[in-house]
Amino acid sequence: MANKKPNAIKVLFIGNSFTQRNNLPQLLTEMAAVREVAIEDDLICMGGASLRTHWDAGRAADAIAMGCYDYAVLQEQSTLPVKNAARMAENIRLFDEVIKKGDAKTVLYMTWARQHTPEAQEVIADAYNTIGEELGAIVVPVGIVRKNFLAEHETPVLSPSADGD
Repeated sequence: MANKKPNAIKVLFIGNSFTQRNNLPQLLTEMAAVREVAIEDDLICMGGASLRTHWDAGRAADAIAMGCYDYAVLQEQSTLPVKNAARMAENIRLFDEVIKKGDAKTVLYMTWARQHTPEAQEVIADAYNTIGEELGAIVVPVGIVRKNFLAEHETPVLSPSADGD
């Protein structure tokens, strides 16, 4: 986090390919710049990783504790909210405690259902919204927005394998 602009919003992204593909942190930074908002972003990413994997590795928690971030964006492994929403909530609670100690705000990046199981979106949304409400976190409903967009438009091509972790 050296040489960060003092007025920039500092955002740490923690996730897997859903965050890394299509360079989400840079995309957000560029979109904000159009509105003359400076964002400085960092990304901690492991392909297919759950938040528990990131927690156990320690790098993400250390970055939060030392990084002076304004926001930490958490993206859980895409199928965990469906397979085990309680485990997902535990993982997010671990990070939320560290994020709040660092005077940052927790942001939950809601992923989307896999193409062959669109009915899972409701379960995914419920898992993110439930833990988000409990913790007072910001929930960014990407999965819901994507579902609504696809209901009215042809499938956009985001990357060669944007459907999976």
